[in-house]
Amino acid sequence: MRASSGVATLVVLVLLVVGVWPAKGNLSPSQCEQEKRLLVNACRAVVFGQKPSPNCCERVRVTHAECVCPSVTPKLAALINVQRTISQIQGCGRTVPRNFKCGSITTPP
Repeated sequence: MRASSGVATLVVLVLLVVGVWPAKGNLSPSQCEQEKRLLVNACRAVVFGQKPSPNCCERVRVTHAECVCPSVTPKLAALINVQRTISQIQGCGRTVPRNFKCGSITTPP
């Protein structure tokens, strides 16, 4: 797997899962950065093609959508295999909403 594709998959994994339970809160930019950093560290193995660990799935569930959705640009979205990402999310025991929009990605209907 290409590294850029793996990073893109990790980002979309995060974005789609947090979209299922978008915890609302008034987080500061530094709090959002910390959440993203914790998430990336917990889910690093996904970048290398491994399944999300229990720790990764937990971080995905608690990360705020408003912290990560702005990171999904059209350039990043072009690298995403949405079906693979949905499978990874389901592996975390979560469903993926249809037509969910997060940044430049919208899940299939």
